[in-house]
Amino acid sequence: MSSNNTSITSAFTGIRLEKAQLRDRIRKILKTISPAAGLEASQKMIRSLCEQPSWKAAQSVLLYAPLPEELDVWPLVSRALEEGKRIMLPRYVAEDRSYEICPISNPSKDLQIGQYGIREPARHCGSIPISLLDFILVPGIAFDLHGYRLGRGKGFYDQLLKDLRGMTCGVAFDEQIVEAVPVEPHDIHVKIVLTPTRWVEL
Repeated sequence: MSSNNTSITSAFTGIRLEKAQLRDRIRKILKTISPAAGLEASQKMIRSLCEQPSWKAAQSVLLYAPLPEELDVWPLVSRALEEGKRIMLPRYVAEDRSYEICPISNPSKDLQIGQYGIREPARHCGSIPISLLDFILVPGIAFDLHGYRLGRGKGFYDQLLKDLRGMTCGVAFDEQIVEAVPVEPHDIHVKIVLTPTRWVEL
């Protein structure tokens, strides 16, 4: 291996170590947020989002089923359906370890428990090209105010984000905003960062 390739490999290894350390640090911080504080923060985030012109104008929206340590975006499912939006959720495809995008219209009938115990569209829900989405909510472990995102290390959302044309909005507690997320070449940035107290368009 040439010295140049060795340097590149070493740099990527260093970035991945930085990412792992940042994940650990943010996860420890998230554990200190009480359920009551998490609920209040989630409600503030939803109110802020629903006031934004880009959200109001969106017709096809990709949401996600939040994990316990994430802001609770789930109330947006019923709210957006009531507003006449077309709602999509990711569904895990085990064959190639990726996600596809599926519309739902009735949460009580269209959802199942899928990979990792996360709610996702049932098998009878079809899939659509991700390029048809207007607005995409994106979870993450950490974000910076340049729009870069630290995910869980699986690369699933990076695969989705690279094909998106709509408005991408990273969603996080204020405690998840850092000065700079370590970045690798495949990492995709979001166009908006949303917290309970901030709406930052990039």
